Amino acid sequence: MPKKLSVLLQRLANAGFRNRGGKGSHRNYTHPSGYNITVAVHAGEAKPWAQRKIEEAIEAVKPKEIQDNENK
Repeated sequence: MPKKLSVLLQRLANAGFRNRGGKGSHRNYTHPSGYNITVAVHAGEAKPWAQRKIEEAIEAVKPKEIQDNENK
């Protein structure tokens, strides 16, 4: 079941992404590591592809030590 978009955006913020604003319903998030993601923000649940994209972005910026521990 798709998660609420507000929950996913909070997870982005907790992972260190900053909202740089955007145009219309789109928001641009950047991470200090240089990773960028654009999210279409609409009320309600996130589309499955948007949820997957956000989760991949969070996974991509995790420190390597944490990723190694989760794979054990």
